[in-house]
Amino acid sequence: MLSRIEQDHGRFRQIVKGTIRKDLRRFISKGELIAREGKRLVSIPVHDVDIPTFRYGDNREGVGQGDGPGDDNAQGQGQGQGGEQAGRHILEVDVALDELADILGEELQLPRIEPKGHHQITATKDKYSGIRPVGPAGLRHFKRTYREALKRQVSMGLYDPLAPLVVPLKQDMRFRSWNEVKSPQSNAAIIYMMDVSGSMGVEQKELVRLAAFWIDTWLHRNYKGVQTRFVVHDITATQVDRATFFAVREDGGTRISSALELADKLVTEAFDPSEWNTYLFHFSDGDNSSDADNRLCVDLLRDKLLPRVNQFGYVQVKSSYGSGQFYNVLREAFPGSAGPMPDSGPAASPGVNPNASPGGGTTDEQKLVATRLDDKAEVLDCLRALFKAGR
Repeated sequence: MLSRIEQDHGRFRQIVKGTIRKDLRRFISKGELIAREGKRLVSIPVHDVDIPTFRYGDNREGVGQGDGPGDDNAQGQGQGQGGEQAGRHILEVDVALDELADILGEELQLPRIEPKGHHQITATKDKYSGIRPVGPAGLRHFKRTYREALKRQVSMGLYDPLAPLVVPLKQDMRFRSWNEVKSPQSNAAIIYMMDVSGSMGVEQKELVRLAAFWIDTWLHRNYKGVQTRFVVHDITATQVDRATFFAVREDGGTRISSALELADKLVTEAFDPSEWNTYLFHFSDGDNSSDADNRLCVDLLRDKLLPRVNQFGYVQVKSSYGSGQFYNVLREAFPGSAGPMPDSGPAASPGVNPNASPGGGTTDEQKLVATRLDDKAEVLDCLRALFKAGR
């Protein structure tokens, strides 16, 4: 039976979840998430949720209020000027990223991802599966220990119901035991690619940071093991670490095919499609060097990348300097892909996928999702577009 404190804590967690769910778009769009390095937790500021606390007085003499004589000319002393508005109570609550992912999935009605592959990767973990009479103090099972002590005292006639004192001896000690369990595990690889040419400024990088955080959160919820690679490019592409990915900026031109070529090399060398669920995400303002490079990008996607990955997501962020044309290039080259239709060209019938496979399966074109991200308020819609298919 749950204690009263556990019941109260559970109710409080439900209130917090409801508050997060109601204001999820605001939390995402304003970036009110403070990640703790090394932990799968974030601190979320939740307004207007009060925790009951004891307030102690100082036991000094005070002044009561009521009918009776008083000194109307009495004056108080103080410094400064008091405000006229009540302050807002802000409570920072630690929430596990898995809980956030569940809230995100419920709100966006995202299907759980079905991992592919043959589960050739196994994970080894310790599972507590029994009780033994010896072991380290940290694994002592108190309930079983006192049960053994009670059984011994009752059998020896030493237990007095009127004075129920149970004293465990060394022979009564019980400890948890464990076994190593091997289980198949579906792993995922995420390769982030970003255009860092001169047209991608601070605002665009912030949009990418927010989108990448929530992409990471959702995929970590669906896979036990996730490896991440970061690629930046202007005319040439380079693999970098996470900090550099969000900070570097160049002032050169843009050749998107350089990033796709490096991604193809990473998939070939490190992420065997039969063992890994691979996700590629490319962020750009849609500017590319030439039509020839656009055609090369289409060939790389169609012939090399899409057949070997779970999904390729192209997110085009709004920029005052980028042409925004690459989004239309992808949608016209892959009409069976997911996402809004291009700005020009023939419109598809609502709900009809022109390149859907006859058996209802997923074609390579359907693995490509192209969407736009113009401001922070659209991050939630961007995530819905990327993951609504559940791949």
